[in-house]
Amino acid sequence: MTDKSRAPAKAAPHTLDAPVGGEQPTDNPKRGPTPLSDSPAGPVIARSNIGRMSVEDAPRQERRLTSRGAVTRDRIVQAAADLFFVRGVNAVSLDDVRASSGTSKSQLYRHFADKDQLVHSVIELRTDQVLNRDRQMLERMNSIRALERWSDKLIHLNSLQDGAYGCALGSLVSARAAQDPTSRNKLADTFAEWQRLISAGLKRMQANGSLREEADPEQLATAVMAALQGGYLLAQTAQDVEPMRISMQMALNHVRSYVVD
Repeated sequence: MTDKSRAPAKAAPHTLDAPVGGEQPTDNPKRGPTPLSDSPAGPVIARSNIGRMSVEDAPRQERRLTSRGAVTRDRIVQAAADLFFVRGVNAVSLDDVRASSGTSKSQLYRHFADKDQLVHSVIELRTDQVLNRDRQMLERMNSIRALERWSDKLIHLNSLQDGAYGCALGSLVSARAAQDPTSRNKLADTFAEWQRLISAGLKRMQANGSLREEADPEQLATAVMAALQGGYLLAQTAQDVEPMRISMQMALNHVRSYVVD
């Protein structure tokens, strides 16, 4: 994804291309990012790593967080995730994150020594959000119609923001992969798991006889993921979801060519 600013100066809180639940108010009512969860109580992040820092990422004094410290850290990471998604990683400074999260410099640097550490935590947050969202559908996928429903959902969610911000994970790849091996490895693991969920669904289709034996689930999953990420990029560039719709339709047509009539 391209890492470029296309949006208002202030990011709406708790945003992502995520489960359908209707749009919530944003600073830009026409093109605001969509909510994380369809729960009426607000976003719920399952199995989040936020508040559980790895030894290499955590400043020594913060490896054991108080409950108040964990809340502050969560607020910083979510504010950074929102800003990165809307503006792009390279356009956001630590001062921007501090202002958006309502924290002082001492609070921010108590949790994050530099921007790299903050980016790593945002990747963990986005990984939890994207994979927990898609597991709801992909782990039950056992038919071409189920794959189509998953694709339709992602296209619909991106259409709510006119495709303006692209993929929350893909944009992090384009911004950090070349300069930050830790970010690259974290993101590579996430994309591998995302693709594995698709491949596992295609294997279930083979097992139940709806996908022909000569189909290669791994290759088909790669094609679907490439179409998805390419579609996000084209939609972001055009600020129109139609290129994403077309790319996903072509990829799913290829999968359909192996479906048993």
